[in-house]
Amino acid sequence: MTTRFGTGRGRPEPGLEAIMSERRQLINIAYRLLGSLAEAEDAVQETYARWYAMTRQQQDAIESPGAWLTTVTSRICLNLLGSARARRETYVGEWIPEPLPERTEWTSGRAGTSADPADRVTLDESVNLAFLVVLESMTPAERVAFILHDVFCHSFAEVAEIVGRTPAACRQLASSARRRIRNSQPSATPAAQSAGVVRDFKRAWEAKDIDALIGLLDPDAMAVGDGGGLATTFLHPIEGGRRIAHAWLELARRKPSDMAFLERTVNGQPGLVAEQDGVIVTVFAFEVAGDRIKHIWVVRNPEKLRHWTTV
Repeated sequence: MTTRFGTGRGRPEPGLEAIMSERRQLINIAYRLLGSLAEAEDAVQETYARWYAMTRQQQDAIESPGAWLTTVTSRICLNLLGSARARRETYVGEWIPEPLPERTEWTSGRAGTSADPADRVTLDESVNLAFLVVLESMTPAERVAFILHDVFCHSFAEVAEIVGRTPAACRQLASSARRRIRNSQPSATPAAQSAGVVRDFKRAWEAKDIDALIGLLDPDAMAVGDGGGLATTFLHPIEGGRRIAHAWLELARRKPSDMAFLERTVNGQPGLVAEQDGVIVTVFAFEVAGDRIKHIWVVRNPEKLRHWTTV
């Protein structure tokens, strides 16, 4: 779980490689907890600021710096989650977790074991945008307990130290979060099948084929847009496959001639991006169930697309 840099008064200063290795793991955790890579990076930066603010003697007294860094980062995230809802009340329109392009360091991690494999989610699944949206409905304590235990394999005793509750209470928090996940997400659709549905949707959209679009959308599908007040998009969710199809048809009619729709991986899942003058201006993430699209998330807030320009 952590990197031991050594103990005792004669311990050498941790090397850059070890520090960066822990940093990647901490960002993995913080992004899943916060749903924002920018906030995750800030949380990890604050963690390291606290580490280097200590004296060498104080650092030497810490048996496992990696465990200390994880604890501090998680507590910072817990505090941020506590104020997130208040901050998002002033957000213009709907708030969607920040979408990530395909980058292995953001979806990599260490696998763990579980008595019941059904209770364990893989790291790839835990970065899925649909999964992150469900996490937004959880209490901060539920989210932290679930992510640290079910995804990153921390014991409930370790989680209890972070959230300030008993191990038994943390076990109940994770169980409650697990039920939310199971009740809100459809059965997993193979990536190849999802990619085929998304590709067909793209072709129907470009062809302005309204019947094909309706056929690819679940009757109860929902589309959510996020412009953050910085880019034009629909402020309220669009409900119903037929309404979404007509909205997308209107988007196709208004599409600038220099804009192209491209197939890209979004948070580990098949998605689309809109590219204009070589710049990605919109990211479309999808939740596919069987052969129908159930959710579309449209992210246009440029602050959430900054990492797409560096892929």
